[in-house]
Amino acid sequence: MPVRARGQRGGEGDGRTAVVTMSAALERLRALLRAEGGLIATLLAPASASTENGDAGASPAAIAARGPRAAGRREEYELLIEAIYEGYLLHYGAPRVVRVPEADLGLLAGDQLYAIGLERLVSLGDTHAVAELADTITLSALAHGAGEPQLAQAVWAAGARAVGWGPSEEHRRAKDLLLEGAPEAIEAMRTSASGAPDTP
Repeated sequence: MPVRARGQRGGEGDGRTAVVTMSAALERLRALLRAEGGLIATLLAPASASTENGDAGASPAAIAARGPRAAGRREEYELLIEAIYEGYLLHYGAPRVVRVPEADLGLLAGDQLYAIGLERLVSLGDTHAVAELADTITLSALAHGAGEPQLAQAVWAAGARAVGWGPSEEHRRAKDLLLEGAPEAIEAMRTSASGAPDTP
C-alpha cells in the first residue's frame, strides 16, 4: 500500500488533493502503458479499480515529484516513479493499474514496469535518482524477504524523499542499517523520510 512519509500533514483537504493528484498520475501511467502496446497493454485494470486502490495518501512518486530536484519536470518524474512503484506492487503488493491472473505473469509485468520507469529516468540524465531507485527496489525486496512489509514501505518513503530532495547522511545510515539487518533500520528509514517538507 502507498504510504505517507512522516512529517506530511494529513488533514481532510490534503487527503482530497492527494487522491485527485494520484488519480491523474495513474491515468497518465495507464495511457503510457496503453501506448507501449503488447502484453502489458492487455493487462490494464478498469479506471475505477485504479482509483479505488490509489486513495491511501501520497504515493512515493508524488512525494519525489514535490522535491526541488524534480523542478520543471514534476509530471515526468511522477509518471516514471509511478511506473517503477507499480512494478514493485506487482511483485509484493496490490497494483493499481495492472491486473494479472497469475503470480508468474505479475513478476514479468513488474519487471517490465521497472524497465519502463528506469529507462525514462536514464533519458533525463538523473544518475542519482537511477541509483537511488535501484537501491530502493533492492532494499524493499530484502525487507519483504525478511518478512517486514512495513520496513519495505518505509524504504519507499525514504527513497522517494532522497530522489526529490537529494541524499542525506541519515538516509545513507538507514540503508546501511537495513543491509546489516539491524532492528533500528525501520526507524532510521522513517526518520529519513520525515525530512521531506510539505511543499517544494
